[in-house]
Amino acid sequence: MKRYGKYILIPVIIFTAFIFLSGGNKAILPVQGLQRHFHPVDDELGAGKASTIYDEKGNLVTMISRRVSVGDEIFTAGGKHYRVIKVDGNLATARDLGMDRQLMTYNELFSKMEIPAAAVRNNHRPVAIYHTHSDESYLPSDGSASIPFRGGIFQVGDSYTHSLASDGARVLHDKTPHDPHDDNAYYRSRRTAVQLLQKNPIAIFDVHRDGVDDPEFYRRIVSNEQVAQMRFVVGRENPHMQANLDFAKRLMAYANKMHWPIAKDIFVAEGNYNQDLLPTAILIEAGTYTNRKEEAMRGIDLLADAVPVILGITGPASRPEAPEYEKPVTDPTARRPGVWSSLVWVIIITLIGGGIFVLISSGSYEKAKERLAHFFGRELADIWEIKAKKRDLERQEENGGKRG
Repeated sequence: MKRYGKYILIPVIIFTAFIFLSGGNKAILPVQGLQRHFHPVDDELGAGKASTIYDEKGNLVTMISRRVSVGDEIFTAGGKHYRVIKVDGNLATARDLGMDRQLMTYNELFSKMEIPAAAVRNNHRPVAIYHTHSDESYLPSDGSASIPFRGGIFQVGDSYTHSLASDGARVLHDKTPHDPHDDNAYYRSRRTAVQLLQKNPIAIFDVHRDGVDDPEFYRRIVSNEQVAQMRFVVGRENPHMQANLDFAKRLMAYANKMHWPIAKDIFVAEGNYNQDLLPTAILIEAGTYTNRKEEAMRGIDLLADAVPVILGITGPASRPEAPEYEKPVTDPTARRPGVWSSLVWVIIITLIGGGIFVLISSGSYEKAKERLAHFFGRELADIWEIKAKKRDLERQEENGGKRG
């Protein structure tokens, strides 16, 4: 069995070597690379184009300037949960799954919680901001929906940065452009996100604006100001999806407790959006291209009031014995959603790496199959042989004891 034992270790060695060479950096693990072979990187439709989602009774659920897929989900500010069950072009039907228990728990918790004083508790880790679609702009204010390399979205990011800083956070705002606005934009912005990750951020926000035509879809009066609402987009094709979604739910619930209804909804889409890099990575849609840029800036400023508390940067320290839903997402005593799914991805990657090694070393698919069949057959036979010898030895010892 020893001569075949190396085949068991091959996948483990490959994966361990990769981790060693990468320095343990999650940013370059191949999870997202595998995902992208199965799904396009960018699912945006562009300014002026949108998917419209209705429930099974014909009521409007939401609109979004993205390609919608069966399995996508929507969580509304009021706590309702929908899942897309049918797509026909840019029209989709979603099933009403009722009220989301987790979101309702957060809504109830934060409705009873006093707004904490801005006492800094965990300011050594920064909040990171960047923009995958650096051309995105606001037509009424910028004169165009798209300004390559210097879109109005940068000013929205600046406003977010200043508001977060005034609320006690340390902020890194990266203005690297990732043009053109095409299917490779997320590949290019990943390099920026990875560089930001080296600074050990507590969260990463990729700030965008939507492409829905109607400005009234996002426009609201919130805290006596005319603003554009914020939407959170979570990619369901990454191992941190559950943690990303939990972060989005907490942030929406608390932001809406402070400034109702500044957070419009959460859209869970078939994609990745580089959110595999961090459990607290999230994509923000700051209004739409037909809103005035100033509306988006005022809206994201109101959102910023909630971020430091949810991240545990400011506010009262949580108790170790407190329920999970009361702890900030960065609390070291909190359980991390999605840990098991991350482990499954590691196992899958390891098995794929081992399979590729066997295929290459065998020279052909047929020889690889033959080698694996021989290996498993021999290993199982050896295991049964060892067990049989062990049973024989136990019987001999038992019989010897009786004679004695």
